[in-house]
Amino acid sequence: MIQAADFAADAQIETVPAELMAEPLDWFFAEHYRHRQLCRLVERLARSDVFDGACLATVIAFLRHDLPLHVLDEEEDLFPLLRRRAAPEDDIERILGMLTDDHGGDRDRVGHLLRGLEKAGAEGMPPSREAGLRALLLEFVALERRHVALENAIVIPIARLRLKPQDLQDLSHRMAARRRSVAHPD
Repeated sequence: MIQAADFAADAQIETVPAELMAEPLDWFFAEHYRHRQLCRLVERLARSDVFDGACLATVIAFLRHDLPLHVLDEEEDLFPLLRRRAAPEDDIERILGMLTDDHGGDRDRVGHLLRGLEKAGAEGMPPSREAGLRALLLEFVALERRHVALENAIVIPIARLRLKPQDLQDLSHRMAARRRSVAHPD
């Protein structure tokens, strides 16, 4: 188990500079780095016997806000573009199908995670103390790491090869608009 001294490490997840959105495939790569940071924090919560409110708050905020935006970026924009542009030899549909299935499973999994993490936060208890939540946290980490690895190793390289400059510009605009609408829902 992780001890109190281990909490000196930062509990933050880096932000991606907004201007990087002009290069949406680089944005996705940077976002995937953030997802790996999330996994490190989730794993820390699952293995720690000490309550870490800062880490818990960071994970909850990411799961509630950042992750859903990322999934929308992929499901509504990137994946449909790839389906239109990929060549048959890319065999991208199989991979995109797997990733879409992951996203579907994540909706339920993340909902359970959020409820468990919020309960732990309200009680001031480490999430690791509840065996079911601990197992769910570790399952999430394993699945998320595999998901990000697939996207970085297969999806982004094919997107770099197949997407046209106008596709990338449109993708950039749609992602930026999505974030503006979340920041200013009126």
